[in-house]
Amino acid sequence: MEVFDNEAVRQKIAKYQLQKQYKKACDYVHAEQAHKVQLKLRQPKKAEIYQFRITRKYRAFAFKDKDGLNIFEISDHQ
Repeated sequence: MEVFDNEAVRQKIAKYQLQKQYKKACDYVHAEQAHKVQLKLRQPKKAEIYQFRITRKYRAFAFKDKDGLNIFEISDHQ
């Protein structure tokens, strides 16, 4: 599954210094090994927002479409 992001997401990744971890998490999703980053559908399910783990502290939130995951937010999980 392809993973897409935007400039705002890239800025947050740089701000939190997550470049290596983010790339590794995206590689797992791309290689169909999403269970390693705990990719899951968030509640309420009808909103169709997915999340996956970058580190223990940070999560990526995305919408899923026919092309793949479109990441729209990097969030502090605390």
